[in-house]
Order: sequence, then C-alpha cells, then structure tokens
Amino acid sequence: MMVKKIFIVSFVIFLISCTNSNNEEANSTNQNIWNLSDGVEFPANRPLSRAEDGVFLNDGTLIVADQRYGLAKIEIDGTVEPFGKFNELGYSHNPPAVESGPNGVHLTPDKEFIITADVFSGYIYKTSVKSGDTEIIYKHEFGVNTAIEDSTGAVWFTQSTKNKNEERLFGALSKPLGDGAVYRIPNSKSFNDSTSPQLVVEGFNFANGFYVDELNRKFYLSETLGNRVLVFDLDLSNGSLSNQKVLSSIPSPDNMQMNHDGLLWVASPLSNQIYSINLSDGTSTVVFDAQTDLGKEILQVGLNRVKNGDGIADLIGPDVTGDMPGLLTGMIIGGKQDPFYVANLGQALIKVNR
Repeated sequence: MMVKKIFIVSFVIFLISCTNSNNEEANSTNQNIWNLSDGVEFPANRPLSRAEDGVFLNDGTLIVADQRYGLAKIEIDGTVEPFGKFNELGYSHNPPAVESGPNGVHLTPDKEFIITADVFSGYIYKTSVKSGDTEIIYKHEFGVNTAIEDSTGAVWFTQSTKNKNEERLFGALSKPLGDGAVYRIPNSKSFNDSTSPQLVVEGFNFANGFYVDELNRKFYLSETLGNRVLVFDLDLSNGSLSNQKVLSSIPSPDNMQMNHDGLLWVASPLSNQIYSINLSDGTSTVVFDAQTDLGKEILQVGLNRVKNGDGIADLIGPDVTGDMPGLLTGMIIGGKQDPFYVANLGQALIKVNR
C-alpha cells in the first residue's frame, strides 16, 4: 500500500513538472512587443550627440557614440561625460572642414576594449574600457559603418559606400550604388600602414550593421537599400564568407545584436521599429514599435521604391521618427533582467524596462 501511494505521488509530481516545463517553454517563445510609451528618454536632459550605437558594461553604465567626443559614458543615474582619449589623436568634429561620425560601437570578446567605427572619416578606434586609452587601428579610404573584433583578433568592418563625408553617405541611400563591402583586418595588433585589409565580399547596396556568430559559424549582414538581412557561412581560420543567402526581409535594416533568447534583433530606421529574427527559419516579428500612422504610409512608399530600384533618403524625416529623439538606428542589450536601450541619431536613448 505504501509503495502504491509513493508511486501515485511521484506520478503527480512528474505531471506537474512536465506542465511547468511546457509552460516555461511556451513562455520562452512568446515575445513582448514594447512601444515607445513603454520607455523613457535617457538621459532625460538630452545631453548626447548622435548616439547611433553603444555598449552595456558589467557595472550597468553605457558607452555610446558621441559626435563631440568620439564616445560618451552614461552613468546609471544619467550623468554623462566624455569617454576615451580621442582628442589626443586629433579627433574633432567641425563641419564642413572636418566631419566625424562615430557610428558602430562594439566590445571586444574579452570585454576589455571598445571598437568604434567612424562612418565619415574612415577611422577605426580601439579604446580600453579600464583606462580610456585610445588608439587608431586603421584609417580606411572611405567611411566605416561598423567594426567588430572576433576571438582571433581579426577586425571585420563594413563600408556602406565610397563616401568621405556625410553628404555622400546619404547619397547612397538616394539610389542603389552597389559599392558596399565587407573587409577584414587579419590581426589588429600586427596591422600597420604598409598592409591592406582583406576585401571579403562586395557589391552591396549600403552595407550596414553586422553580427559575427562564432558559435554557429555564421555572419549576418544588413543590406539597408536591399531591405534584407543576409547570412553567410563563416570560416574564422581564413576569414572567408561563403554561401550567401537571404535570411530575412526587413525594411532598411541597420544595426543588429543577438538577444539572450538566441534571436537576432535588427533595427529598421524607415519603419521606426526593431525586429526579432528567428535564425532557424528567418521569420521576423516586431519587438519595439515607434511607428506613426503617417510613418506606416511612408514605409510602403519606401518599400515600393526599393523594389523599383530607387532610394529612400528623402523619406527619412520627422514624419518617420515621430516622438523618437532621432532616427532609430540600433539597440543596446545588457543582462536578461536589465533594461534595453534604443539607439538613434538624436540626443537621448530610449530606456525600456523588460
């Protein structure tokens, strides 16, 4: 009798555990959709300048692109100060004579350094998280959109177009030029002025943000004026990309970052949204939505234009951005319980609590 009771109790516990497991699995596949009203401007006093991208440090502080200083540090309480020693390298932004555009901002795999790409000047910087010491890794002939160091020490970067200033950069959004490319510096420590980076793949209509997925040996790339996110097979040993495919169709894809659930988040400036892509089948859903009614109409115009081989530059403006501080360009993701931040070309981020 005792054995029978023990069996029944054990069976009930088993059923309960299975139910809980199934519920947890179901919950992991359900995604929240956050709206602009779910977030707040951060910092509230709008002290930033062109905060296009950034990183989340272990202590909760943020390092973001800033056109005045190169990088800016945002404390948890919203206090902002310049970060890095860009001024010692002659960094300045004094248009039209000197145009600088810190753009993609990424931590190295060991999280000890920050790689910053300048989309106007073509400089790639490396800054120590601990000391702020900054060095120039490479000066590209054209603007560099995003630069990322992989675990081998190689630095990958995208050339959106053959631009040397802001005007020419946005000219590449006016019509497809097919001069976007992905480059690779084999080892940033041994790289010097007498060597050239490796041209890996080319022929893109505005190559933008990308993600190096070393775990799955994949490379994901935003082709902004192609309205698509591409995926390649990645070989880290020789720095090659092969087997190019379309992973997902996303309007004007920009910066991207992997979320904790293994889904790839991709910013869409023209739709004023952030999408989440399932890497197994390419399906996408909106996870952050700041789209206005008029913006929805403009998006359809933009999609038709790209389909017909035209550009979208003149469509990007206040009617698209709505109440965002600036044009939506990316996201900054910290820990699972941390808020995420929506990056943009304005003077403040949008802080969204999960």
